[in-house]
Amino acid sequence: MARFARIRAPVHVTPLAVPPDARLRVVGDVHGDARAFAFAAETDRFVVQLGDLIDHGPDTAGVLQMMFRLIDEGRGLFLLGNHEHKLARVLAGHNVHIPEALATTLRQLDPGLRERIAAELARAPAWARQGNTLFVHGGFHTAMLEEPAPATGAERPSGPVSRALFGEPTGRTQPDGYPERSLRWVDRIPAGLTVYCGHDNRSPDGRPWTMRGAAGGRAIFLDTGAGKGGHLSWIDLA
Repeated sequence: MARFARIRAPVHVTPLAVPPDARLRVVGDVHGDARAFAFAAETDRFVVQLGDLIDHGPDTAGVLQMMFRLIDEGRGLFLLGNHEHKLARVLAGHNVHIPEALATTLRQLDPGLRERIAAELARAPAWARQGNTLFVHGGFHTAMLEEPAPATGAERPSGPVSRALFGEPTGRTQPDGYPERSLRWVDRIPAGLTVYCGHDNRSPDGRPWTMRGAAGGRAIFLDTGAGKGGHLSWIDLA
């Protein structure tokens, strides 16, 4: 297994937050599709990217540079996705399996970019909220309504952070080799709350997919396959 120099991220950081009154653009999983992300980032709205910026597509480095520019200009943030969490663990020196998609990402990151991504991963929130809208990568947990969004970095996740990164795995594997994930968490979204998430491409027609839960809330899935043969989706909120 390839070894990578350990990069120390800041120990005590405050997670980035969504400005309370900002007009938002919510962007789904990018997965290294820099060309598509350039269109999504061309906006006067505050960009909330739902995680999984990296891996699979041709230009993860370009995607990260665009995202960092948005952060530096106060025009956006990204949530920690499961792909970023694995990268954080690699950069922190943990002994983890490195699939080919992540190996390709690592080859694209020069030392300066590695230092910056380590710092940003350390303060990327696991979820974010603005009013009656919650943003998360993998799945909703009711504790997200009571707890402030933590910055997880390379730490092992548990509880609501695990749900945020990985959704709700069933323990089974799908025919395509990916873990099977339940959507039971959608039924726990309270009435009046909308959860925007990525992680799973649930779309039947290439557009963001909406699911309403038993408690009256709804989830909107924005992963439409960018970097994996599909395309990038985003939604502008009033």
